[in-house]
Amino acid sequence: MTSDRKGRRHVLFAAMACAGACLTPGLGPAARAHGIGIVNPPVGLPLDVQVLRSDGVRLPLRRLLLGRTTALQLMFTGCSETCPLQGALFAGVQEQAARSGSRLQLLSLSIDPMDDARSLSAWLRRFGAGRNWMAAVPTAADIDALRKALQAGAPAVPAHSSQVFFVDTGGRLVWRSEDLPPVELVVHIATRLGKAGA
Repeated sequence: MTSDRKGRRHVLFAAMACAGACLTPGLGPAARAHGIGIVNPPVGLPLDVQVLRSDGVRLPLRRLLLGRTTALQLMFTGCSETCPLQGALFAGVQEQAARSGSRLQLLSLSIDPMDDARSLSAWLRRFGAGRNWMAAVPTAADIDALRKALQAGAPAVPAHSSQVFFVDTGGRLVWRSEDLPPVELVVHIATRLGKAGA
């Protein structure tokens, strides 16, 4: 095994160990103090918020979230710095989740009220999104409510976070990642959460 491969494996194992600590009650206090890890108690998201999906359909957020474990990211299609990295991250998660047979749902949620169905659809095409990856944008009035719910109990962070937020089948926020987490970590946490909710 090459040293580069050994290095990647070491980073992955360390990340998974950290994830396990953050998911275990009583462990990972430093991570949780920074808004990373398990969200306990889970935070109910404002499921009645109306969002515009990339196919032009406007519907309540509950229609996107209930019944599926969802990895959610905040982004906007006009971003040229962090957002392309977030899109690439979800593309990697999509590929690995498909290989493992996971039914993980991905949701790219825009925080720019100027985004529309066309720009969201172009975003998904850009990263090769499949049927389990959606994009949507809330109304301007609801963006802050959603951000506040996702960041509830965590230290103040910039309006545009590159964390991944994990939502359970009941539409509740149950876990927050670090900024731009490794693909393997996202799939690992989502799989663990999916089994817990089964």
